[in-house]
Amino acid sequence: MYKVLIVEDEDIMRKGLMFMPNWQEVDCIVVGEAANGQEGLEKIKQLQPDIVIVDMNMPVMGGLEMLEKSIRENRYDAIIVSGYGEFEYARRGISLGVSEYLLKPVDYSKLYEAIRKIQAKRNTDTKIQNAIRQIDVEKKKYGILEFEEKKTGNRYVDLMIQEIHNNYSTRLVLSDISEKCKASCTYLNVKFKEETGYTFNDYLNRYRIQKAVDLLRENVHKIYEIAEMVGFSDYKYFIKVFKKYTGSSPARFIENN
Repeated sequence: MYKVLIVEDEDIMRKGLMFMPNWQEVDCIVVGEAANGQEGLEKIKQLQPDIVIVDMNMPVMGGLEMLEKSIRENRYDAIIVSGYGEFEYARRGISLGVSEYLLKPVDYSKLYEAIRKIQAKRNTDTKIQNAIRQIDVEKKKYGILEFEEKKTGNRYVDLMIQEIHNNYSTRLVLSDISEKCKASCTYLNVKFKEETGYTFNDYLNRYRIQKAVDLLRENVHKIYEIAEMVGFSDYKYFIKVFKKYTGSSPARFIENN
């Protein structure tokens, strides 16, 4: 279940948020409460909530200052509850990465909707991290993404791997290698899959996407530039292939890394 912390100085409002919503319906449990931002900071460090519901205007420390001091470090999602006069505060909170803001008095159906949006986002983030870990697992398993050369014992397959490693950023097709090897594309593909577990095109695309992941992590080039750098002349096709192997778009990948 998702752990929820309520940070609200108005006692009636805070207790209402704790006990009135049907938290089980949205797979959540309230693990704590705080009456101001300073108490909120302490509870965030202690309880490590997944979701923090926070008021903006509170004594001792306001909600915005609490968010600035904790949201990125502790990687929780936040929902602001705000009055009409505090709309500008809510907008500033959104700029910090706050997921949703709700106006007081809180409409619980809108609260559930906000919670579900956060859960969907967190599930997507988890899938991305799992996909990245899977790439690393495959990297170790097959040596596909290592720069050091790993011989398979089959001269055709070794040549194909060498071609991919050296020329992945160019237009690389199996028929060109077939001519170089004096062997048919079908025969080469069969041998390649026997040795690596992948077809030629699958291996090539995985290698290109891993190169794209490395470049995205560097955060130097624009996404369309990276697409060309790893051998995709068609930007939309690059996005499609990237999603296939990582489970997310390049833009979402950057947001999570």
